[in-house]
Amino acid sequence: MNILLVGSGGREHALAWQLAQSASCDKLYAAPGNPGIEIHAECVPVAADDLDGLIAFVRAHAIAFVVVGPEAPLVAGLADRLRAIGVAVFGPGAAAARLEGSKGFTKDLCARAGIPTAAYVRATSAEEAHAVLEGFTIPVVIKADGLAAGKGVIIAETREAAATAIDDMFAGAFGGAGAEVVIEEFLTGEEASFFALTDGGHVVAFGSAQDHKRVGDGDTGPNTGGMGAYCPAPVLTHEIEAQVMDRIIRPTVATLAAEGTPYVGVLFAGLMLTGEGPKLIEYNCRFGDPECQVLMMRFAGDFAGLLHAAATGTLADAQPPVFAQDFALTVVMAANGYPGAPEKGGAIRRIADAEAGGVRVFHAGTARADGTIVAAGGRVLNVTATGKSVTEAQARAYAAVDRIDFPTGFCRRDIGWREVAREAK
Repeated sequence: MNILLVGSGGREHALAWQLAQSASCDKLYAAPGNPGIEIHAECVPVAADDLDGLIAFVRAHAIAFVVVGPEAPLVAGLADRLRAIGVAVFGPGAAAARLEGSKGFTKDLCARAGIPTAAYVRATSAEEAHAVLEGFTIPVVIKADGLAAGKGVIIAETREAAATAIDDMFAGAFGGAGAEVVIEEFLTGEEASFFALTDGGHVVAFGSAQDHKRVGDGDTGPNTGGMGAYCPAPVLTHEIEAQVMDRIIRPTVATLAAEGTPYVGVLFAGLMLTGEGPKLIEYNCRFGDPECQVLMMRFAGDFAGLLHAAATGTLADAQPPVFAQDFALTVVMAANGYPGAPEKGGAIRRIADAEAGGVRVFHAGTARADGTIVAAGGRVLNVTATGKSVTEAQARAYAAVDRIDFPTGFCRRDIGWREVAREAK
């Protein structure tokens, strides 16, 4: 079948790499793609948020299946429009995509379904938010309700910082995402990510990972879209994963289906592993970035076929996901200045040298200029390796990082540090 992949980042490069290997994929297109994706797919100049352009391309090129990478087109209703013209699509409709598009919507769903999560209050004005803030202990979490590219969450260590975060959000620091805020109880524990695929009824687990959000070593500095990740996450034991499926994932899918908005696609649950058990921090309605990159490094099977089964309501009949036993770890190489204003245009060389020994370098924010790969975004490359342990995967990934010539870039040097420390004991 002809497949269209929507998106242009490191997540989409990893998806393209897996989709292109699938026996069920005849022709793979990517809109708009990037210089790494073009190795696996025909890239076409249609933006991921150009819904009219994407629909026109699907019609003109006999596309049988669409895989949507980023969240914004899903929240905007791309999947609904594709299903309306009879095209299978991996990704939820706009109503179900509110799980990511509105943090308040997700918190209310948790309350209705009895899903364990932090105590919260929604506020639609700064005045209301300041008033309800008094009912929370410090530290406290302030979240912009809408999409904010992974940056609309502030962990306030003082009441003054919380008040400033509230004022900034309602003043437009995160655009329209901050028109409403969610104030949450601060949860303590270790964070982890869990993934599941669903066709709206049947659900299958799709692995775990741990991300590193802070920009600096030792989890210091501002939050980013993610500076690296590894999978699986041993802290998510089989017992805890079973609890997550039973108490969080399945109730979410069942509630959405019962309310007439079935969820189709991948559910990405951000979890806090507390002393009371796993609790939901938030949902994403797409594969994580950079978690997707490590998941794809370990996946073994017909990826396109599996996603198509989810998109067509036949997931129960598909072969369950199979993963290699090795660990995978990815290091994000970012442009200087990130997560503020990144320095774009810096030349990147020796990527091919880095890919020796089974390492994969996924392009996240690159472009071509006069035949040279250059930085074109904040997060630029995802250097991804496997190993028998997280320690081994980490060593291979950083050896590859050091082979890349990217003078205007940087990376964290401690991705996987928690598990490396545990493995050393």
